[in-house]
Amino acid sequence: MIRLRKYLKPYILLILLSFILLFGQGMADLFLPELMSDIVNVGIQRSGIEHSSPDVISPQGFEMAVSFMTEEQSKIVHESYTSVKSGSEKYKNLSSSYENLGDEVYVLKDDADREYIDDAFSRSGFTVMMTAADFASLMGENNNNSTFADSSDMDVKMLYIFTSLPMFVEVSKQHIDDAQSTDITMTESIGAAMAKLYYKELGADLGAVQTGYIFKVGIKMIAVTLAGVIASIILSFLASKISSGVARKLRSDVFRKVESFSNAEFDRFSTASLITRTTNDITQVQNIVNMGIRMICYAPILGIGGAILAASTTMSMGWIIILAIVLLLAIMLIVFIVAMPKFRLLQKLIDRLNLVTRESLNGISVIRAFGTENYEIERFDKANTDLMNVNLFVNRVMTFLMPAMTLIMNGVSMLVVWVGSHQIERAEIQVGDMMAFIQYSMMIIMSFLMIAVMFIIVPRASVSGDRIADVLECEISVKDPEEPKKLSEVKGEIEFENVCFRYNGAEKDVLSDISFKAKPGMTTAIIGTTGSGKTTLLNLIPRFYDVTQGSVKIDGVDVREITQHDLREAIGMVPQKGMLFSGNIKSNLLYGRKDAGDDEIAQAAKIAQAEEFILEKPEKFSSPIAQGGTNVSGGQKQRLAIARALVKKAPVYLFDDSFSALDFKTDAALRKALKKYTGSATVIIVAQRISTIMHAENILVLDGGKIVGRGTHNDLLKNCEQYREIAVSQNSANEI
Repeated sequence: MIRLRKYLKPYILLILLSFILLFGQGMADLFLPELMSDIVNVGIQRSGIEHSSPDVISPQGFEMAVSFMTEEQSKIVHESYTSVKSGSEKYKNLSSSYENLGDEVYVLKDDADREYIDDAFSRSGFTVMMTAADFASLMGENNNNSTFADSSDMDVKMLYIFTSLPMFVEVSKQHIDDAQSTDITMTESIGAAMAKLYYKELGADLGAVQTGYIFKVGIKMIAVTLAGVIASIILSFLASKISSGVARKLRSDVFRKVESFSNAEFDRFSTASLITRTTNDITQVQNIVNMGIRMICYAPILGIGGAILAASTTMSMGWIIILAIVLLLAIMLIVFIVAMPKFRLLQKLIDRLNLVTRESLNGISVIRAFGTENYEIERFDKANTDLMNVNLFVNRVMTFLMPAMTLIMNGVSMLVVWVGSHQIERAEIQVGDMMAFIQYSMMIIMSFLMIAVMFIIVPRASVSGDRIADVLECEISVKDPEEPKKLSEVKGEIEFENVCFRYNGAEKDVLSDISFKAKPGMTTAIIGTTGSGKTTLLNLIPRFYDVTQGSVKIDGVDVREITQHDLREAIGMVPQKGMLFSGNIKSNLLYGRKDAGDDEIAQAAKIAQAEEFILEKPEKFSSPIAQGGTNVSGGQKQRLAIARALVKKAPVYLFDDSFSALDFKTDAALRKALKKYTGSATVIIVAQRISTIMHAENILVLDGGKIVGRGTHNDLLKNCEQYREIAVSQNSANEI
């Protein structure tokens, strides 16, 4: 995948925007448990009272609270409150919210340090409540009076009575120091309970306070959720845009690269493999880019953020998360070790399945002719079964992963509840904190689950990425020169000068010391036994391969010094396999020259002896051609391929065994018409039949990659044994 990183560069800004949205989505998800904790801790347990320090407090309650603070706390609290008396404007405003204000109340100033004041009231309230509980217990034992047995039944007026007693003050001294060192979690809860008593004394509507707080936090949760949803939708759009753009560019570049391949590169990569790399492999890369933007980057945000917030909620249960992470890492490591080797095999098996399928479809006529349908079915079934087995193995690994993750998630939830319940009992944490911790734990586990899934997907995509990069980085053996020469007026003289050629990996040359000239206005024919190198020799002229030694020249210029485009513009070639493309007859003939007129197309078809069967069709030149030309006969396909080359009106024509499917009559008529049409052009014909080339001005006889004879038909019959053997094998002595 790293080798393809340049394809992400055009989308850097979109990727950065995606990261910002990911961060926003992550923060939204991480913020929700905290809000849920506030609803439970404050909205439900504290009746919506957020602060231990009341906004408004009666003078008697104020004096009781500060009397149990340290000297420093008392001083700051006195400075933070102001007295509001009956009849003032502020008093009138307060009376709408409080029914029992009395003649005077104390109101918290706007600029007060609320955090410090809250802490002071929380610890003061803790002292009062703990002392009240001890005092009530003491009074109950001495007087056997159950009225003081339970401090939870006390109201604020009872507390005023208690705190006025000298004995209560004496008992409280031992709790004042304890209150300063007690965990803030415990003092906050008691401080909020005290604030509730102060508000109740003044006649505040506590039900409205609770409802208002829950509604306020609920609105925040909805807003945060909507923000996360919007970020997720935009992120999905951006991820799809980036991944599809990368895939489109990759497919385009792979196709362009394959189009520039010489035959040597096609020998290296099979057609089935190239199809797989262009389709399945690029789809794998597209998926990993899409998921990577949304998961690879999101998982760390969720995991790290969840760990930080879980630790801030309570450190005492951090070991549970560590245990879960260790188990997750162990499972991921096992899955990675087991599954990784299968991914490379998976892509090779897809290649194999494509190869078998393609061969079976292309060779359906041969398969039916030899009655080997059952063999091909078994062959396909084996390739299909092998792929299925590997896919099943990978899927089994994945199915093991999900239950394991679910078990860990449920186990962590149970462990948190078990440990947290004991801590709640000891007032070390609150219920909402435990619930938030569970959610943060799930987020952390989910982040590792995402990473685990990516560990499965990334290796496969990495294999696909490497396969694509192998194509894109493949060194082209046939390249254009840096400073190409231009052919002004191409005459078409072809010259081979001491040419040798060897295929990559071959032990010996296919062609050895080939030298000849093919002159304009003349027909040069090449004949020889099967495997003698005829087609290979012809492929060296348009640079489908480059020579190993020697040189091939056109008009005295080495073909390697000309751009492939300029060289092939000067050549009209009919390959051994007359490939036709889906479309119609006219669109196929226009492959020769896009700007050719209807008269030129008709003339080329007439010379190629294709006019007759074309005009017999209802739609004439608009008659459809199926993929590969499967709806025309072999002879018709060859004639259309010849017509396509003739439309080009090139100075050089190459015919690679292009008359083999024609009957003798059509062959003769075509050659006769071709001679007049080509005129001053250079014509090189590779053929198997003597009758096709016997009238050529120069005939080359190949045997074992060497020229063993050259001359006219009559000369070769006298001087070349190999040529004579071919002639005798095809014709009687009189015909020769």
